[in-house]
Amino acid sequence: MTDPHYHVLGMGNAIVDILARAEDDFLVEQKLSKGSMRLVDMDESQRLYAAMGPAIEASGGSAGNTVAGIASLGGRCSYVGKVADDQLGAVYRHDMRAIGARFDVAPLPTGGLPTARSMIFITPDGERTMNTYLGACHMLGPDDIDAALVADTAITYFEGFLWDAPSAREAFFKAADIAHGAGRQVSLTLSDAFCVDRFRGDFTRLLRDGTIDILFANDAELKSFYQTSSFGAALEALRGDCRMAAVTVGPDGSFVVTPDGIRQVPATPVETVVDTTGAGDLYASGFLYGVACGFALTDAAALGSLVAAEVITHIGPRPAVSLLDLARQQGYPL
Repeated sequence: MTDPHYHVLGMGNAIVDILARAEDDFLVEQKLSKGSMRLVDMDESQRLYAAMGPAIEASGGSAGNTVAGIASLGGRCSYVGKVADDQLGAVYRHDMRAIGARFDVAPLPTGGLPTARSMIFITPDGERTMNTYLGACHMLGPDDIDAALVADTAITYFEGFLWDAPSAREAFFKAADIAHGAGRQVSLTLSDAFCVDRFRGDFTRLLRDGTIDILFANDAELKSFYQTSSFGAALEALRGDCRMAAVTVGPDGSFVVTPDGIRQVPATPVETVVDTTGAGDLYASGFLYGVACGFALTDAAALGSLVAAEVITHIGPRPAVSLLDLARQQGYPL
């Protein structure tokens, strides 16, 4: 088996984030659940946009953010996601290519569903409340999978949010089969407790039947996954189900879980948290790139914590500095 050219291929919902600061009272007025992610239709998306204060636009989407982090670390990466041939779609395609990621998926023609967008409200404590219209994302399908690209990638990484569209599920299974057929690894992030509640059965089967080699979750998602209030019990259950997993616990760092044991890795200290958008996505960047580079799992987790710490010090879901420079300053052999 030849060595793969690409470190990571990210597959997910291509979403342009529209971010604005908001007070807690605003969330109450708008009947929004703080810290949640919900899907909305186009009308609700437009209503929330009209109610927002000054906003910035930034290309996002969970897997897209992870790919951006890997590119900033110096990794070779690519992205699979669906946008429309419209203004936001052009912004997204430009941003992915500008960071050095390969992004060849053909856009939907003009007149169809528009490019996805997420209205994100950031409260003073740095928490984000997301309201996402998926639009063109629903049209991602198996024809968008480049078999040669998947086979030439060490790790193909999927976001759980894809499970909302049946055609995207077909694309997932096609890509996973190709990856395993080429001797590569497949990774999934649970994405949100919202996803876990809806698709627990599917995600459980994927983990237990070996479709997923590397699982990502945070503590809330993992407890929801195993339907327990005990985080320790959830970790032990995961140990029995997974080949490899990384579970984040905010300022307490993360846990690396394998059948051989559970190891905790401290978080990188942050003086002021500005915006938690993208924290889990960037953690996955460091961890996946570390694994692809052959790091020990605890070192990969520490790299994940380092790059996650950078992204929460500013507004926006993608790095504001070179993560490669940052990692080298901390002694990582990149």
